[in-house]
Amino acid sequence: MNHDTFVGQVAQRAGVAPDRAVELIRATLATLAERLTAGEVLDLAQQLPEPLRPALRTRPGTEAAERFGAGEFLDRVGRRCGADEAGTRAAVRAVFTTVREAITGGEFDDVVVQLPRDYRDVVEPALAPGTALRRA
Repeated sequence: MNHDTFVGQVAQRAGVAPDRAVELIRATLATLAERLTAGEVLDLAQQLPEPLRPALRTRPGTEAAERFGAGEFLDRVGRRCGADEAGTRAAVRAVFTTVREAITGGEFDDVVVQLPRDYRDVVEPALAPGTALRRA
């Protein structure tokens, strides 16, 4: 999936303009990079469009993921992009769904397995049948 398609799908799913979608994508990916192991961050970055990769920075000198729940994940994303709780939740769901479409199923499974069960609310919509956008 190319960058413009990725941004367009997040924008449509989150109900925002493309410029705002870019902010939401970067905030979500940066927070996800904090929650995943460094190796997984690198694997994920390789499968995403190049302009999105800088958001997936690993922390130098550490392979370990930070341990925080879904509530903290949403708080961090919201602070990064200046969104309210509902907007943040919609954005994170939109980004996860689009990431699932942009990368291999095995890689998405590798990402999801590193997230605890309380992430279910934001990850499961990405796993649900029929979440793909209809192509006109």
